[in-house]
Amino acid sequence: MMATNSLYRIQFINNGKQYDLYAKQVNSSHIFGFIEISEFVFNTNSTVVVDPSEEKLKSEFADVQSSLIPMHNVLRIDQVSKPGNVKLTDAGENVRAFPGPIYTRKPE
Repeated sequence: MMATNSLYRIQFINNGKQYDLYAKQVNSSHIFGFIEISEFVFNTNSTVVVDPSEEKLKSEFADVQSSLIPMHNVLRIDQVSKPGNVKLTDAGENVRAFPGPIYTRKPE
């Protein structure tokens, strides 16, 4: 379990897109093989220029209390001192999630 007063940048792949999000809580999930992220942080600065990918992420996570991300989809988790811009970009040809679970039970 990570500290509660920290801020984290989480990068993960979902459906061919790379998500870059900021959250105050990142923990191991009670469901095996998942990372739980909650208390999302979005840029609160009012600017004239509106980033469409940031607006899409704000609406996608507007009512989400916490999100469970498969461990094999997580690219990176960094502890940061201040939030940056959230992003949603194409993952490209060179970045892909693992095709299946990397954690399996031993046969009995």
